[in-house]
This record gives sequence, structure tokens and C-alpha cells, in this order.
Amino acid sequence: MSTNNIIVLAAFAFYMVLMIIIGVFYSKRTKNNEDYFLGGRNLGGWTAALSAQASDMSGWLLMGLPGSVYLAGTGEIWIAVGLLIGTILNWYIVASRLRKYTIVSGNALTIPTFFQNRYRDNKGIIKIVSAIIIAIFFAVYTASAFSSGAKLFATLFGNSAGGKLDQTAYTIGLCIAALVILVYTFMGGFKAVCTTDFIQGLLMLVAILAVPIVAYALISGNGGMDASLHAHGVQDAANYLNPVKNEDGTGVTAVSVISNLAWGLGYFGMPHIIIRFMAIKNEHEVKKSRVIAITWVIISLAASCFIGVIARGFLDPQLDTSSSETAFIKLIQQIFSNNGLLVFIGGVFLCGILAAIMSTADSQLLVTASAVSEDMYKGVIQKDATEKKALWVGKIAVVVVAILAFAIALDPESSIMGLVKNAWAGFGAAFGPVVLLALFWKRSNLAGAIAGMATGALTIIVWCYLPIIGGQTPADATQLYALVPGFFLALIVNIVVSLITKAPSKEITDEFDSVKTAKI
Repeated sequence: MSTNNIIVLAAFAFYMVLMIIIGVFYSKRTKNNEDYFLGGRNLGGWTAALSAQASDMSGWLLMGLPGSVYLAGTGEIWIAVGLLIGTILNWYIVASRLRKYTIVSGNALTIPTFFQNRYRDNKGIIKIVSAIIIAIFFAVYTASAFSSGAKLFATLFGNSAGGKLDQTAYTIGLCIAALVILVYTFMGGFKAVCTTDFIQGLLMLVAILAVPIVAYALISGNGGMDASLHAHGVQDAANYLNPVKNEDGTGVTAVSVISNLAWGLGYFGMPHIIIRFMAIKNEHEVKKSRVIAITWVIISLAASCFIGVIARGFLDPQLDTSSSETAFIKLIQQIFSNNGLLVFIGGVFLCGILAAIMSTADSQLLVTASAVSEDMYKGVIQKDATEKKALWVGKIAVVVVAILAFAIALDPESSIMGLVKNAWAGFGAAFGPVVLLALFWKRSNLAGAIAGMATGALTIIVWCYLPIIGGQTPADATQLYALVPGFFLALIVNIVVSLITKAPSKEITDEFDSVKTAKI
């Protein structure tokens, strides 16, 4: 291993040890399920904001989006616009009311339990269905994060040949990423996850701002952006930098823009994001978190797109489709390589990528564990379970899900990103309309919620996996993102079924009205 690699590895080791220390610290302060899964509903504004957004963006922010922009130009930024709009709407529309409603409605610790309490589902049907959806999709989602960490490790420390990752380095990286995330999540629970996410959010922000600024300064002193882009294979810089055109001069299609903007709809149904709203200390902290979170997202998404453009005009040799997602990694390696200090600084920035990956995986593990412990075990299997026993079931669930995710991620050639895209659509379509209607429509009832949830999930499955249009799936045939039909069909079905079935009881509607004036 080279001296530079040893220095970068030292930065990684320091960072990972710090995360584990945080887990040990909070393990001594976790006494019950509310502490473990919601941190005692005591999150401050900064921690809630950066934790929510760090757990949201994952490795996609520093690998996926820059890679897409690197290859195709700024016509790929519409997904960032959609995510920004979704973030703003989520914080302004959902955050405050969800926090209050979950407390008023039986002090729910999880989203499935909130659904059950909100609709007085005595049989627990909606709770079980929700928990199953969460467990299935998050096992794959977590696997994608583990795999991203392994690929980062293999890219930095492995001996790649023929464009393929070093299998040994990949496996070692996978083991390290999974183990560190598992340890601090298992020990410290929600507070440890949110504290580490806070640190990781700051680290991601520093990395995503500093690296492209340095690269841009170097490019500016070497003929400017247009000349650099042209020197690196861009035929027409004006088209490449135009958000409504492709590099070849053709226009970005309306279907493409709509599909990318539609990613914003997914926020309303993302359990690992909206659970942060439930844990915020008070209304004042919600307002503070909102400003911090939106500011963080604007800066980070803009910087992520900028990285893709800068990398295209900076990197030698050029990256192809299979390696474009390593653009940020390569950018750091080429800029910070002259001496030991610069290499260590580059290692710290590379930890920003690791932070993006870990901040999402830990949140997904914890939400899955809460679904198993609170919603399946304590909610159905053993309703009289003690707090201590239920807490241990949740911790065991963290280990089991991590093992499943590890197994899914073992193959470095597996394409998990496509499944992640569908998982985002699945959560957005199944839960998004239910969350919005549960919070803001008094007439919404249990039958409508279950029908809407089922419609959303089934639409995603049909749209993404069944070849029913000339041997193609609807997604391939139309190029329309599954979340668009899934979300709106689920919304319509929820409304129609609620209207044609029995209206909610007075107890439910009175509780709905009380949320508006609740001071919590």
C-alpha cells in the first residue's frame, strides 16, 4: 500500500472510531424504546435539520448526481430541483403537524403506529402492512449504502483491472462499513444516529463546497471553463451548460423533466426522513430546523451539480458510464496528492463521501428496527412485552437487517441503484398520500388509507417490473418515473374509497381538530 493510501486510511480510521465513540456515549443514555427510536423527542433544531438531510441524501449526493451531470451536462439537474421543492414542502407542510399529531394520537413512536392510532385500526392491519413495506424496501436500501461504502474503499485502496473493482478490497470495505454502522446504531440508537448524522452533515457540506471551489480556481487559471470542457471532449460547452438541452443540442424532453421533478413527491412518504419531525423538541425548534435544512439542501444540491461540471473540465483521463460515479473521488485524488498534508486533507474530504453513505444506512437500519420491534413484535406478536424486551428485539432486528443488507451487497457487480430508485418510488407512492391525507383531511378513513397504500405499492411493482406493453415494462415504454402514476393513483383511490365508505367516528374527527391548537 502506498504512503498516500496509508494517510487516507488513517483519516478514515479516525473518523470511524469517532462514530463508534458516539455510539458508546449514547448507549448509557438509552433506557427505553422512546429513547432508542426517537431520542426521547428531544432533538434540537440543528441536529434535527442536518440529521434529516444527511440521512436523505446518502452517497447519491456525492456520487450519483455528480456522475450524471458529468456525463450528460446540466440537463440532469432537474432531479435536484425536484428534491429541493420536495424538501421545502415537507418541512413547511408536514413537519410541524406530524410532530404534534403523533403525540396527540397515542404518542406514536413510528409511522405505522401513527397510522394505526390515527384511524383506530384495532386489528392492526395498516400497521402490519406498513411494517412489511418498510422492512422489505429498507433491507435493499441499506444494502445500496453498504455497497457504496465498499466501492469507495475498493476504488481508493484496491487494484482495479479492466475497469472492474478489486473483489478483495470491495469485501474488506463492505465488512468495515457494515460493522461500524452496525456498532454505533446498535449501541446508541436514535440519538447516536442523529448526532453522527449532524457531524456527517457538516462534513459533507465542507467537502462538497471546498473541493469544487479549489478545482474551479485551478481551471480558471488554465483557460477558463469553456476551454477546459472542450479540451475534455465536450463539443459544445453552451449546450452542456444549458439545463434544457442535451450535450448534442437536442432538447431535454418533457417526460424527463416531469420524472426528475417527481422525485420531490417521495419525501412525504420517506420514513427515515419524516421520523425526524416526530423527534424535534418543540415548535420553535421545528421552525429553526426548517431554515437550516432548506439552506443546507440548496447549497449541497447546487454544489453537487457543480462538481459534475467541474470534474468534466478537470479530470484526466475521462470517465465512462461505468466509472462516472467516481468523479468526486477522482477529483479529490488528483487535487490533493502533492504532499502528506494535502493527502490527509483529501482523506478528510473523502470521509465526506463515507459520511453521506453512513448517515443514510444508519437511519434506514433504525427505522426498520422500529418497525419490527414496535409494529410487528410489540404491536402484534406480544402486545404485553416489557420495554426492555421490546428494546432488545429492536436491537436484534438491527443486526438481522444489517446481515441481510450485507448479503445483498456482497456482489460488486450487482445493480442496486435501480432498486433504490424503485424503493424511493415505492415509499413515496405507498406512504406519501396516506401521510398527507391523514394529517390534513378529516374525512380520510381506514379503508381509504389501506386501499391507497396498496394501490401505491402495486402500481410501482406493475410499472417497474411487469412487461405488459409490447414486452416492455411501462417504465421502459414511457420513460415516465413510476412515482408519478403511483403517487396520484394512490391519492385518488384513497380519496374515493374514503368518500364511499363509512365516515370517521366523532372521536377521530375531534382528535383531528385538536391537533391545530395543541401546544406541544
